[in-house]
Amino acid sequence: METVQIAIAGVGLVGRRHADAINQLKHVSLSGIVDPSDDGRAFAHDRGVPCFDTLEELFAAQRPDGLVLATPTPLHVSQGIEAVRQGCPVLIEKPLATSANEARTLVERAEEKGVPILVGHHRRHNPLIRKAHEVVSAGGIGEVRAVHVNCWFYKPDHYFDEAPWRKKAGAGPISVNLAHDVDLIRHLCGEVQSVQAQSAPSMRGFENEDVAAAVLRFENGAIGTITVSDSIVAPWSWELTSNEYPIYPPTPESCYMIGGAHGSLSVPDLRLWQHQNGKRDWWTPMAATTLIREASDPLVNQMHHFADVIAEQAKPLVSGREGLRTLKVLEAIQAACKTGKSVEVHTGQDIETNKEYSVLA
Repeated sequence: METVQIAIAGVGLVGRRHADAINQLKHVSLSGIVDPSDDGRAFAHDRGVPCFDTLEELFAAQRPDGLVLATPTPLHVSQGIEAVRQGCPVLIEKPLATSANEARTLVERAEEKGVPILVGHHRRHNPLIRKAHEVVSAGGIGEVRAVHVNCWFYKPDHYFDEAPWRKKAGAGPISVNLAHDVDLIRHLCGEVQSVQAQSAPSMRGFENEDVAAAVLRFENGAIGTITVSDSIVAPWSWELTSNEYPIYPPTPESCYMIGGAHGSLSVPDLRLWQHQNGKRDWWTPMAATTLIREASDPLVNQMHHFADVIAEQAKPLVSGREGLRTLKVLEAIQAACKTGKSVEVHTGQDIETNKEYSVLA
Protein backbone atom coordinates (compact mmCIF):
# COMPACT_ATOMS: atom_id res chain seq x y z
CA MET A 1 0.00 0.00 0.00
CA GLU A 2 1.23 3.48 -0.86
CA THR A 3 1.82 5.81 2.06
CA VAL A 4 -1.23 7.92 2.92
CA GLN A 5 -0.37 11.54 3.71
CA ILE A 6 -2.54 13.06 6.46
CA ALA A 7 -2.42 16.60 7.86
CA ILE A 8 -3.71 17.63 11.30
CA ALA A 9 -5.39 20.93 12.14
CA GLY A 10 -5.10 21.68 15.85
CA VAL A 11 -2.46 20.01 18.00
CA GLY A 12 -3.87 20.29 21.46
CA LEU A 13 -4.22 17.14 23.54
CA VAL A 14 -6.43 15.31 21.05
CA GLY A 15 -4.53 16.43 17.96
CA ARG A 16 -1.28 15.13 19.45
CA ARG A 17 -2.91 11.77 20.13
CA HIS A 18 -3.88 11.59 16.46
CA ALA A 19 -0.28 12.38 15.52
CA ASP A 20 0.92 9.57 17.78
CA ALA A 21 -1.58 7.21 16.10
CA ILE A 22 -0.24 8.16 12.67
CA ASN A 23 3.28 7.49 13.91
CA GLN A 24 2.33 3.90 14.77
CA LEU A 25 1.15 3.05 11.25
CA LYS A 26 3.70 2.13 8.60
CA HIS A 27 1.50 3.12 5.65
CA VAL A 28 0.38 6.50 7.06
CA SER A 29 2.53 9.63 7.34
CA LEU A 30 2.02 13.07 8.88
CA SER A 31 2.29 15.65 6.09
CA GLY A 32 1.79 18.90 7.97
CA ILE A 33 0.26 20.81 10.87
CA VAL A 34 -2.25 23.65 10.83
CA ASP A 35 -1.96 25.60 14.06
CA PRO A 36 -1.10 29.31 14.44
CA SER A 37 0.19 28.98 18.02
CA ASP A 38 3.80 28.82 19.14
CA ASP A 39 3.12 25.37 20.60
CA GLY A 40 1.81 24.26 17.21
CA ARG A 41 4.92 25.48 15.41
CA ALA A 42 7.16 23.81 17.98
CA PHE A 43 5.26 20.53 17.64
CA ALA A 44 5.54 20.63 13.84
CA HIS A 45 9.27 21.36 14.11
CA ASP A 46 9.77 18.41 16.44
CA ARG A 47 7.93 16.14 13.98
CA GLY A 48 9.86 17.48 11.01
CA VAL A 49 6.81 18.70 9.09
CA PRO A 50 5.73 22.17 7.92
CA CYS A 51 3.30 24.26 10.00
CA PHE A 52 0.64 26.54 8.53
CA ASP A 53 -1.55 29.19 10.12
CA THR A 54 -4.65 28.35 8.07
CA LEU A 55 -6.16 25.56 5.99
CA GLU A 56 -5.93 27.80 2.94
CA GLU A 57 -2.15 27.97 3.41
CA LEU A 58 -1.99 24.20 3.82
CA PHE A 59 -3.89 23.45 0.62
CA ALA A 60 -1.92 26.05 -1.30
CA ALA A 61 1.32 24.32 -0.32
CA GLN A 62 0.38 20.62 -0.47
CA ARG A 63 -2.37 18.17 -1.31
CA PRO A 64 -2.75 15.83 1.66
CA ASP A 65 -4.72 12.64 1.14
CA GLY A 66 -6.72 13.36 4.28
CA LEU A 67 -7.18 15.90 7.03
CA VAL A 68 -7.86 15.54 10.77
CA LEU A 69 -9.75 18.43 12.37
CA ALA A 70 -8.94 18.58 16.08
CA THR A 71 -9.75 22.26 16.33
CA PRO A 72 -12.37 23.91 18.60
CA THR A 73 -15.92 22.83 17.76
CA PRO A 74 -17.07 26.26 16.44
CA LEU A 75 -14.48 25.91 13.63
CA HIS A 76 -15.52 22.44 12.49
CA VAL A 77 -18.15 23.43 9.93
CA SER A 78 -16.21 26.17 8.13
CA GLN A 79 -13.01 24.13 8.12
CA GLY A 80 -14.85 20.97 7.14
CA ILE A 81 -16.50 22.77 4.21
CA GLU A 82 -13.07 24.01 3.08
CA ALA A 83 -11.73 20.44 3.14
CA VAL A 84 -14.76 19.26 1.16
CA ARG A 85 -14.25 22.09 -1.36
CA GLN A 86 -10.69 20.84 -1.81
CA GLY A 87 -11.95 17.25 -2.27
CA CYS A 88 -10.02 16.16 0.84
CA PRO A 89 -11.50 13.41 3.07
CA VAL A 90 -11.72 14.66 6.65
CA LEU A 91 -11.85 13.11 10.11
CA ILE A 92 -13.57 15.60 12.44
CA GLU A 93 -13.35 15.33 16.20
CA LYS A 94 -16.59 15.10 18.15
CA PRO A 95 -18.93 16.84 18.35
CA LEU A 96 -19.35 17.40 14.63
CA ALA A 97 -20.61 20.97 15.13
CA THR A 98 -22.09 23.32 17.71
CA SER A 99 -25.61 22.52 16.45
CA ALA A 100 -27.34 19.89 14.36
CA ASN A 101 -28.40 22.54 11.83
CA GLU A 102 -24.79 23.53 11.22
CA ALA A 103 -23.71 19.90 11.09
CA ARG A 104 -26.37 19.11 8.50
CA THR A 105 -25.06 21.86 6.23
CA LEU A 106 -21.60 20.28 6.32
CA VAL A 107 -22.87 16.71 5.91
CA GLU A 108 -25.07 17.55 2.95
CA ARG A 109 -22.26 19.49 1.25
CA ALA A 110 -19.91 16.51 1.65
CA GLU A 111 -22.50 14.04 0.37
CA GLU A 112 -23.18 16.23 -2.68
CA LYS A 113 -19.45 16.35 -3.48
CA GLY A 114 -18.84 12.68 -2.65
CA VAL A 115 -16.13 13.55 -0.10
CA PRO A 116 -16.00 11.23 2.95
CA ILE A 117 -16.49 12.71 6.41
CA LEU A 118 -15.64 10.64 9.47
CA VAL A 119 -16.51 11.73 13.02
CA GLY A 120 -14.05 10.98 15.81
CA HIS A 121 -16.22 8.68 17.90
CA HIS A 122 -13.18 6.47 18.31
CA ARG A 123 -14.75 4.18 20.91
CA ARG A 124 -16.55 2.30 18.13
CA HIS A 125 -13.08 1.18 17.01
CA ASN A 126 -12.33 -0.40 20.39
CA PRO A 127 -12.27 -4.23 20.09
CA LEU A 128 -14.45 -4.56 23.18
CA ILE A 129 -17.19 -2.47 21.53
CA ARG A 130 -16.84 -4.54 18.36
CA LYS A 131 -17.41 -7.64 20.47
CA ALA A 132 -20.37 -6.12 22.33
CA HIS A 133 -21.96 -5.07 19.03
CA GLU A 134 -21.40 -8.52 17.58
CA VAL A 135 -23.11 -10.20 20.55
CA VAL A 136 -26.08 -7.82 20.73
CA SER A 137 -26.72 -7.65 16.97
CA ALA A 138 -26.53 -11.46 16.69
CA GLY A 139 -29.24 -11.84 19.35
CA GLY A 140 -26.89 -13.05 22.06
CA ILE A 141 -29.03 -11.43 24.76
CA GLY A 142 -32.30 -11.64 22.86
CA GLU A 143 -34.35 -8.56 22.10
CA VAL A 144 -32.92 -5.51 23.85
CA ARG A 145 -35.40 -4.24 26.44
CA ALA A 146 -33.39 -1.75 28.49
CA VAL A 147 -29.99 -0.08 28.78
CA HIS A 148 -28.40 1.98 31.53
CA VAL A 149 -25.41 4.29 31.05
CA ASN A 150 -23.45 5.76 33.93
CA CYS A 151 -21.07 8.68 33.32
CA TRP A 152 -19.91 9.96 36.73
CA PHE A 153 -16.53 11.51 37.51
CA TYR A 154 -15.03 14.52 39.27
CA LYS A 155 -13.24 17.23 37.33
CA PRO A 156 -10.96 19.28 39.60
CA ASP A 157 -11.33 23.04 39.88
CA HIS A 158 -8.14 23.72 37.91
CA TYR A 159 -9.67 21.94 34.88
CA PHE A 160 -12.18 24.81 34.66
CA ASP A 161 -9.76 27.57 35.65
CA GLU A 162 -7.38 26.61 32.83
CA ALA A 163 -10.14 27.14 30.24
CA PRO A 164 -12.85 29.51 31.54
CA TRP A 165 -15.17 28.66 28.61
CA ARG A 166 -15.78 25.35 30.41
CA LYS A 167 -17.77 27.30 33.02
CA LYS A 168 -20.14 28.82 30.47
CA ALA A 169 -23.64 27.80 29.46
CA GLY A 170 -23.56 25.02 26.87
CA ALA A 171 -20.23 23.66 28.09
CA GLY A 172 -21.61 21.34 30.75
CA PRO A 173 -21.20 17.55 30.81
CA ILE A 174 -24.20 16.97 28.52
CA SER A 175 -22.42 18.66 25.62
CA VAL A 176 -18.82 17.92 26.53
CA ASN A 177 -18.99 14.33 27.81
CA LEU A 178 -22.13 12.54 26.63
CA ALA A 179 -21.36 12.62 22.90
CA HIS A 180 -19.31 9.40 22.98
CA ASP A 181 -21.76 7.61 25.27
CA VAL A 182 -24.80 8.52 23.17
CA ASP A 183 -22.98 7.40 20.03
CA LEU A 184 -22.15 4.01 21.57
CA ILE A 185 -25.70 3.44 22.84
CA ARG A 186 -27.09 4.21 19.39
CA HIS A 187 -24.51 1.84 17.91
CA LEU A 188 -25.38 -0.98 20.33
CA CYS A 189 -29.12 -0.50 20.89
CA GLY A 190 -30.56 1.40 17.92
CA GLU A 191 -32.02 4.81 17.18
CA VAL A 192 -33.54 7.00 19.89
CA GLN A 193 -37.15 8.06 19.31
CA SER A 194 -37.84 10.42 22.22
CA VAL A 195 -36.21 11.84 25.35
CA GLN A 196 -37.25 13.06 28.79
CA ALA A 197 -34.59 14.67 30.96
CA GLN A 198 -33.75 16.78 34.00
CA SER A 199 -30.62 18.67 34.99
CA ALA A 200 -29.37 20.57 38.05
CA PRO A 201 -27.33 23.80 38.15
CA SER A 202 -23.63 23.61 38.91
CA MET A 203 -22.91 23.50 42.65
CA ARG A 204 -19.68 25.41 41.90
CA GLY A 205 -21.68 28.38 40.60
CA PHE A 206 -20.90 27.90 36.90
CA GLU A 207 -23.41 28.82 34.20
CA ASN A 208 -23.95 25.21 33.10
CA GLU A 209 -25.30 22.05 34.69
CA ASP A 210 -23.12 19.62 36.63
CA VAL A 211 -25.55 16.69 36.75
CA ALA A 212 -28.26 15.45 34.40
CA ALA A 213 -30.34 12.37 33.77
CA ALA A 214 -32.39 11.28 30.76
CA VAL A 215 -34.88 8.57 29.87
CA LEU A 216 -34.57 7.45 26.26
CA ARG A 217 -37.21 5.61 24.26
CA PHE A 218 -35.73 3.66 21.35
CA GLU A 219 -37.47 2.99 18.04
CA ASN A 220 -37.31 -0.76 18.75
CA GLY A 221 -39.30 -0.30 21.96
CA ALA A 222 -36.38 -0.46 24.40
CA ILE A 223 -36.05 2.06 27.24
CA GLY A 224 -32.75 3.61 28.27
CA THR A 225 -31.54 5.66 31.21
CA ILE A 226 -28.41 7.76 31.21
CA THR A 227 -26.90 9.93 33.96
CA VAL A 228 -23.92 12.23 33.73
CA SER A 229 -22.04 14.41 36.20
CA ASP A 230 -18.62 16.03 36.36
CA SER A 231 -18.97 16.68 40.10
CA ILE A 232 -19.45 13.17 41.53
CA VAL A 233 -16.60 11.11 42.99
CA ALA A 234 -17.26 7.66 41.51
CA PRO A 235 -15.62 4.81 39.54
CA TRP A 236 -18.43 4.41 36.98
CA SER A 237 -17.49 6.13 33.73
CA TRP A 238 -16.01 4.97 30.45
CA GLU A 239 -12.71 6.71 31.17
CA LEU A 240 -12.23 4.86 34.48
CA THR A 241 -13.59 1.45 33.42
CA SER A 242 -12.38 0.86 29.85
CA ASN A 243 -8.62 1.17 30.46
CA GLU A 244 -8.56 2.91 27.09
CA TYR A 245 -6.39 5.90 27.97
CA PRO A 246 -3.53 5.48 30.51
CA ILE A 247 -3.93 8.94 32.09
CA TYR A 248 -7.12 7.71 33.78
CA PRO A 249 -6.65 5.25 36.68
CA PRO A 250 -8.52 2.02 35.84
CA THR A 251 -11.23 0.51 38.04
CA PRO A 252 -12.68 -3.03 37.79
CA GLU A 253 -16.23 -1.69 37.29
CA SER A 254 -18.56 -1.34 34.31
CA CYS A 255 -20.55 1.69 33.21
CA TYR A 256 -23.08 0.25 30.72
CA MET A 257 -25.68 -2.45 31.34
CA ILE A 258 -27.68 -3.78 28.39
CA GLY A 259 -30.66 -5.97 29.28
CA GLY A 260 -32.28 -8.40 26.86
CA ALA A 261 -35.07 -10.97 26.92
CA HIS A 262 -32.54 -13.84 27.08
CA GLY A 263 -29.59 -12.31 28.92
CA SER A 264 -27.75 -9.16 29.87
CA LEU A 265 -24.36 -7.72 29.00
CA SER A 266 -22.23 -5.35 31.05
CA VAL A 267 -19.68 -3.14 29.29
CA PRO A 268 -16.74 -2.71 29.22
CA ASP A 269 -16.03 -5.87 31.25
CA LEU A 270 -18.07 -7.88 28.67
CA ARG A 271 -19.76 -10.14 31.21
CA LEU A 272 -22.69 -11.99 29.67
CA TRP A 273 -25.30 -13.01 32.24
CA GLN A 274 -27.79 -15.80 31.56
CA HIS A 275 -29.87 -18.31 33.54
CA GLN A 276 -28.37 -21.78 33.74
CA ASN A 277 -29.76 -24.56 31.58
CA GLY A 278 -31.56 -22.02 29.39
CA LYS A 279 -34.45 -21.77 31.83
CA ARG A 280 -35.58 -18.17 32.19
CA ASP A 281 -36.98 -17.52 35.65
CA TRP A 282 -35.72 -15.62 38.65
CA TRP A 283 -35.50 -18.74 40.82
CA THR A 284 -33.02 -20.36 38.43
CA PRO A 285 -29.34 -19.60 39.21
CA MET A 286 -27.49 -17.30 36.84
CA ALA A 287 -23.99 -17.62 35.44
CA ALA A 288 -21.67 -15.01 33.97
CA THR A 289 -19.35 -15.59 31.04
CA THR A 290 -16.59 -13.09 30.36
CA LEU A 291 -16.31 -12.73 26.59
CA ILE A 292 -12.93 -12.87 24.91
CA ARG A 293 -11.87 -9.98 22.72
CA GLU A 294 -8.69 -8.51 21.27
CA ALA A 295 -6.86 -5.56 22.75
CA SER A 296 -5.66 -2.64 20.64
CA ASP A 297 -5.63 1.15 20.67
CA PRO A 298 -8.94 2.47 19.25
CA LEU A 299 -7.31 5.71 18.07
CA VAL A 300 -4.77 3.75 16.04
CA ASN A 301 -7.57 1.55 14.72
CA GLN A 302 -9.56 4.64 13.77
CA MET A 303 -6.60 6.13 11.90
CA HIS A 304 -6.04 2.85 10.08
CA HIS A 305 -9.72 2.90 9.12
CA PHE A 306 -9.43 6.50 7.92
CA ALA A 307 -6.56 5.48 5.65
CA ASP A 308 -8.70 2.62 4.29
CA VAL A 309 -11.56 5.04 3.59
CA ILE A 310 -9.19 7.39 1.78
CA ALA A 311 -7.96 4.45 -0.32
CA GLU A 312 -11.61 3.54 -1.05
CA GLN A 313 -11.15 0.19 0.65
CA ALA A 314 -13.79 0.84 3.32
CA LYS A 315 -16.84 2.97 4.05
CA PRO A 316 -16.85 5.24 7.13
CA LEU A 317 -17.84 3.39 10.29
CA VAL A 318 -18.91 6.70 11.85
CA SER A 319 -19.91 8.90 8.93
CA GLY A 320 -20.87 12.56 9.04
CA ARG A 321 -24.50 11.44 8.93
CA GLU A 322 -23.91 9.25 12.00
CA GLY A 323 -22.29 12.14 13.85
CA LEU A 324 -25.30 14.31 12.96
CA ARG A 325 -27.72 11.75 14.40
CA THR A 326 -25.82 11.60 17.68
CA LEU A 327 -25.78 15.40 17.85
CA LYS A 328 -29.57 15.45 17.44
CA VAL A 329 -29.99 13.17 20.47
CA LEU A 330 -27.75 15.45 22.55
CA GLU A 331 -29.79 18.48 21.49
CA ALA A 332 -32.98 16.65 22.43
CA ILE A 333 -31.59 15.92 25.91
CA GLN A 334 -30.71 19.60 26.34
CA ALA A 335 -34.16 20.67 25.11
CA ALA A 336 -35.89 18.22 27.47
CA CYS A 337 -33.89 19.57 30.41
CA LYS A 338 -34.86 23.12 29.48
CA THR A 339 -38.57 22.53 28.81
CA GLY A 340 -39.32 19.71 31.23
CA LYS A 341 -41.25 18.01 28.43
CA SER A 342 -40.76 14.92 26.32
CA VAL A 343 -38.81 15.69 23.15
CA GLU A 344 -39.10 13.72 19.93
CA VAL A 345 -35.85 12.95 18.13
CA HIS A 346 -35.65 12.82 14.35
CA THR A 347 -32.54 10.72 13.72
CA GLY A 348 -33.67 8.37 10.98
CA GLN A 349 -34.46 11.20 8.59
CA ASP A 350 -34.07 14.96 8.55
CA ILE A 351 -37.12 17.17 8.88
CA GLU A 352 -37.92 20.30 6.87
CA THR A 353 -37.65 22.79 9.71
CA ASN A 354 -35.03 24.83 11.47
CA LYS A 355 -35.68 22.85 14.66
CA GLU A 356 -33.97 19.50 15.13
CA TYR A 357 -36.49 18.38 17.71
CA SER A 358 -40.17 18.77 18.53
CA VAL A 359 -41.56 19.13 22.03
CA LEU A 360 -44.42 16.79 22.84
CA ALA A 361 -47.25 17.95 25.08
